Amino acid sequence: MKKSIFQITTRTVVTIGIGAALYGATSFIGIPVGPDTSLRPSIALLAIFGALFGPLVALMAGLIGHVLNDLLTSGTVWWGWALGSGITAAFMGLIYVSKGFDPLNGLYTRKHIGLFVVYGIVGLALSLLFSGWFDIAFMGEPLTKEITQVTAAFISNVIVFLVLGVPAVIGYAKRNAKVSNLSVNK
Repeated sequence: MKKSIFQITTRTVVTIGIGAALYGATSFIGIPVGPDTSLRPSIALLAIFGALFGPLVALMAGLIGHVLNDLLTSGTVWWGWALGSGITAAFMGLIYVSKGFDPLNGLYTRKHIGLFVVYGIVGLALSLLFSGWFDIAFMGEPLTKEITQVTAAFISNVIVFLVLGVPAVIGYAKRNAKVSNLSVNK
């Protein structure tokens, strides 16, 4: 049985820490696709942590991981984008609360995967719109730059989510499935 998404335990805190460290340490790996934007495989980690541990763990791992990456790579935190990573991860984590979805025990349906894809894409769209708006409203970034940046980030993040994140969660669930073709002879 899955734990409540609001139950904060030592395991939850450790999971957030591991998720944040992994996301922060791998976020600098990417292929440039626009101004200050790259195709980053680390987006798949947000999908994995969201599906396996829920929206709260994913939100905190995405937010803290992005802050760590910003501090390590530039020394300046872009709060709109850091919050955007947390929002993306939280949306991806909504699948965790779906009835019957339990990849730890190999339980998922096509409907779950469809919901996961919808939650992820909606989360990416909303978080990137928020990040772009934040940069314009509070950081003084030009609108044309933000349109280009948000569009490039959305396309590249959706690709990573669909090509790496979703298959990783499905693979994990399949690996943990209790069903086999073996039978017990009596």
